[in-house]
Amino acid sequence: MTPATRGTNEDQLRALLDERVQAVHDRDARELTSACAPDIVSFDALPLLRRLGAAAVRARAEDWLGLDDGPVGYEMRDLRIIAGEDTVFASFLNRVSGTMTNGAAVDMWLRSTLCLRQSDGAWVIVHEHTSVPFDAESGQAALDLAP
Repeated sequence: MTPATRGTNEDQLRALLDERVQAVHDRDARELTSACAPDIVSFDALPLLRRLGAAAVRARAEDWLGLDDGPVGYEMRDLRIIAGEDTVFASFLNRVSGTMTNGAAVDMWLRSTLCLRQSDGAWVIVHEHTSVPFDAESGQAALDLAP
């Protein structure tokens, strides 16, 4: 891989991630999941154990964004990219904040990893993993951690 290709692939991935951040702010599940491969495998922070396929991932995004009352805060931090010619891995922390329709405030950090491949000249997400750390003694999610 040449340095120019690497920069181009990294730039393309950064643009895709920026679009996803904006889609969360806009509460636009269709745009958020527009880069998902038809056969994506997703391990979300919330049940189910896994989701298979773009339709399942989009339905989950619609459910999630429908739980918020008003704007959704979504921040990405500590992005690390490993870019190949036809495969890219990205890991990052993301902060989700806002108010749910039941009035509960949300403000927590999550861990995410995306794996993407080139398909017809575009990057598509083939694997997505988002998780929340947990306290081994209590078995409870550790929602008060911050970078």
